[in-house]
Amino acid sequence: MTENQATPRSHRFSLLHDKADDDVIDSALRAGVELRGATPWILIFAIVIASIGLNINSPAVIIGAMLISPLMGPIVGIGYGIGIYDFALIRRSLANLAIAAGISLATATLYFLLTPLDEAQSELLARTTPTLWDVLIALAGGLAGMIGMTRKEKSNVIPGVAIATALMPPLCTAGYGLANRDWSVFGGAFYLFSINCVFIAAAAVIVIEYLRLPHRKFVDQQVERRVKRTLLLVVTVTALPSIYLAIQLVEQEVFRSRARQFVREQFSDQSAHVVDVRLSPQQRSIELTLIGRRLAAGVIAGIQGKLAPAGLPDTKLKVHQAEDSRVDVGVLKADIVGEIFRDTQQGLREREATIDQLKHELSQHDQWRRNAGDIAREFAAQFPQCDEVMVGMALTSAGTEVPTLTAACTRPFASAEARRATAWLQARTKNELARLTLEGGQKRR
Repeated sequence: MTENQATPRSHRFSLLHDKADDDVIDSALRAGVELRGATPWILIFAIVIASIGLNINSPAVIIGAMLISPLMGPIVGIGYGIGIYDFALIRRSLANLAIAAGISLATATLYFLLTPLDEAQSELLARTTPTLWDVLIALAGGLAGMIGMTRKEKSNVIPGVAIATALMPPLCTAGYGLANRDWSVFGGAFYLFSINCVFIAAAAVIVIEYLRLPHRKFVDQQVERRVKRTLLLVVTVTALPSIYLAIQLVEQEVFRSRARQFVREQFSDQSAHVVDVRLSPQQRSIELTLIGRRLAAGVIAGIQGKLAPAGLPDTKLKVHQAEDSRVDVGVLKADIVGEIFRDTQQGLREREATIDQLKHELSQHDQWRRNAGDIAREFAAQFPQCDEVMVGMALTSAGTEVPTLTAACTRPFASAEARRATAWLQARTKNELARLTLEGGQKRR
């Protein structure tokens, strides 16, 4: 029987056989709590990078900032302190986390006060409405991160957790809210940051309990029970709003999906064409703009009556047609013609630029041909012992074009004479790489 066969199947999922020593785990987690020396500077620069990424809507830049962020340490320190009932460590971790959050908010707020790009991009707005899925991501990421921190062999778990839980972007978004006095953005983003902190810390407590790391025992068991109740209360209070927001998000997505399907089914066979659809889940309304043959009021009323059977009760259908004052067909045609004209003009400009470039290259080629004839005649006049003078442009292995002159001569050139001829050719062609090749194998650079 092999060693693998002898190993119980339960060991495949055991977290104990490759666990690091307790004192190694303790020292590593305590060291990650500290926020001094280079760590605050790294945090500031990471916040600046993340703010720029949110400002220019670049996911790659945001991910890079999350990879260098040092925010995980104090959060895990809080969970570790709760798990081993070390209140001094909890207080120190909370203080460092508060300082880190303050530095991050101040840096992000200053950046968004100074940047000329003040429009909220999609990457920024995505951090303003946390839901239950953010809770699950933070919990799963915290569990994975804590398991990775307690292993003998370190892996790439921590960078992945930093990206998945996204601690920095919410703080940067909160800074955007402060800079623009948009308190809904600030509140939503800071709530997302709080979710990540609470559930990463809670995941740390779960892993510590499972690994049975040594912790302090209380003489008074009521204190221990009070700590557990407080942790449970904080987790519950933090999660409840996200559950409500998640339910709302699901309802809105269901409404949008059903509304799009309803519009496709009801207006695909009509003589009018749908050119614009606006859905409002909050107001339970579908607003359409149609062009083509006008639909009768009875037809629209009949479509309105099909909303409830389609799973869209209490939904209002607003239809704007070509004859309505809201739709100006002339303006619509003008917009289409204008778009075609702009595309045509752009194409013409590109073709004109290409033609100008080709004309310039052709002019240079013609000028070189004239100069090459003059150079050949001048060389023959200076050195009457040479005939069959040929002047051209050669391409080197490095891809560089160099002028060349080749001549068949009745007698060999002296060294000084060959150097003088080469120097004349380089001066005449204004190119120090010009090459002179003479019959008999003499070649000078």
